[in-house]
Amino acid sequence: MFARLAFVLSALTAVALAGVAAPPQCDRYYVVEAGDNCDIISAKTSSSTYQLARVNTGIINSQCTNLTVGELICLGLEGQDCEVTHVVQSDEVCVDIANNAGILLSTLLANNPNVDSQCSNIYPGEASPV
Repeated sequence: MFARLAFVLSALTAVALAGVAAPPQCDRYYVVEAGDNCDIISAKTSSSTYQLARVNTGIINSQCTNLTVGELICLGLEGQDCEVTHVVQSDEVCVDIANNAGILLSTLLANNPNVDSQCSNIYPGEASPV
């Protein structure tokens, strides 16, 4: 408990020092490391790439090219933090992902509002909730 409290206090201090307004209802934080991009962060932290972009609107740009080492970002909002993800592999399609996760395709698509109904806009390395 004290370790989590210390981390949260450190995170809030970093936000204050950086002048970045992370969402107040953030459930998990991450400090950007050298070599990180949104897909890498999502895969390392079991947060979806879509979720990462959505909860950091105004902080992370749409191409995820403005991350800086030491920057504090939110991984998910309280009550909406999807921590079970799958990293898309080459030649993988949504039906395969859903079947391997033991869920319906309709559930996979509902959990990933950024994915079109033909599943044509997923790409290798993207982390998606299942």
